[in-house]
Amino acid sequence: MITENGIVTDVNPSFAWVRTIRSGTCESCSSKDNCGTSHSGKKEMTVTVKNTLNVKKGDQVVIGLDTRPLLVITFLLYVFPVILLIAGALIGNSIAPSFNMNPSFLSLVTGTIFFCTAFFIIRKKSRALSTNEAYKPFLVRKKTTIIPDGCSIS
Repeated sequence: MITENGIVTDVNPSFAWVRTIRSGTCESCSSKDNCGTSHSGKKEMTVTVKNTLNVKKGDQVVIGLDTRPLLVITFLLYVFPVILLIAGALIGNSIAPSFNMNPSFLSLVTGTIFFCTAFFIIRKKSRALSTNEAYKPFLVRKKTTIIPDGCSIS
């Protein structure tokens, strides 16, 4: 599980908006500019999470994201299109003699068709995944503030 520390900037009974500093995990991600968090090129970003811990504005929290769904998304975006491209090229190459066509040309055409089909499948699947709670960040815990001896709360 990936975790980040943050501060609740706004809250209602259902959702909390948590401001966090983008860590090295975000910086190395190739999708950091398209992940749906509002960051506008800054190191700070705001994430919307369900308010399952009844947090209040100003609370320090830890938010998390399971890594298993990230692996599914990574496979879907990067591996699946390549698999369909190769499958389409192989199918085109094997059926070309039946149509008296150049195997290289038919491999190119069927590979391209399969590759484009992969992106239509991904687009359709992304709508279903966007509503799945497993693919969204969540509150892990509230952080307790320890007040050193001799300090008073005003």
